[in-house]
Amino acid sequence: MAFGKKAAGATPRFQSFDLLSTLIAVVSTNGSVLFANAALEDALGTSRRTLEGSQFGACFHEPHVLRTAIDGARSNDFATLRYEAFLRRVNHELMPVQVTLAQGDKQGELIIEMSPLEQQVRQDREERLLDQAQANKELIRNLAHEIKNPLGGIRGAAQLLQMEVESRDLIEYTQVIIHEADRLQTLVDRLLAPHRRPHVVGDVNIHEVCERVRSVILAEFPRDLHIERDFDVSIPEFRGDREQLIQATLNIVHNAAQALAERRAAGDAQITFKTRIARQVIFNKQWYRLALELHVIDNGPGVPDTIKDRIFYPLVSGREGGTGLGLTLAQTFVQQHHGVIECDSVPGRTDFKILIPLP
Repeated sequence: MAFGKKAAGATPRFQSFDLLSTLIAVVSTNGSVLFANAALEDALGTSRRTLEGSQFGACFHEPHVLRTAIDGARSNDFATLRYEAFLRRVNHELMPVQVTLAQGDKQGELIIEMSPLEQQVRQDREERLLDQAQANKELIRNLAHEIKNPLGGIRGAAQLLQMEVESRDLIEYTQVIIHEADRLQTLVDRLLAPHRRPHVVGDVNIHEVCERVRSVILAEFPRDLHIERDFDVSIPEFRGDREQLIQATLNIVHNAAQALAERRAAGDAQITFKTRIARQVIFNKQWYRLALELHVIDNGPGVPDTIKDRIFYPLVSGREGGTGLGLTLAQTFVQQHHGVIECDSVPGRTDFKILIPLP
């Protein structure tokens, strides 16, 4: 009974853990649960009341590993310990998790954080993409500036040469030089566009964005493409750059439409816009109470395995003749809204998901 009072008294101090999507347990140095957050209740399928006061090791496939970790913390062998384990759910299903055990603020208390391994993998992938996007941004900016000056010189020299030569054949050669220089200049301008254009912030309705993109795509593919809407109309407006979000979504949808060439020929090509509200999510190393989920789903052949891990890199394209800039620019625009783009692709279903924080 005395321990039950202690657990009940400790609970208010830990209530902020209920806001986290990761699984949190606060245990004593004898392994008894002092507090379990809501995410842990949901994951285990067990109520907080049942967990508090019980031995937390019983929730693991190998209880002795946790016991060893707790003993090490009690003897101050370490401040923080990480290892992988299996949580045992109420239906005996095992959930792989990464366990982080750390000493709490009060002596005799340990905080155990558990991240489902698939979530940990996703967070690691987001971090890599974020770092890679930053590196790409610097590379593109520097490379574009290095190309611009000599490109202008080449074009100017070709124009002067064209004025001096009289042979029609030679003039054709100078025109080729000028045309190719202009084409490269256009490519450089597209590379630099996201960094030049000011971020114009206003109220954004994501469904208006989707409708604008839908009308543009159907104008290009009027007869052989079907676009479905699956909207959550309760999603509120948010502050953002409407034109940037239109361009980001358009780039994704346009890629999907082009990838659906065989489906369009067969008459069953489909793209679906799906919007939802995500609650208590973590991305870009930040926790958000609410976030917008915009899915662009197509029934095409899927992203080739050879480029699946590099689709957001500049100049990487799975389509012959593609510039490989569409998804790079889309990622840049979404990141400017503190969001992320994720891709889940198998043959027959490719799902690009945009996550953007909501107020």
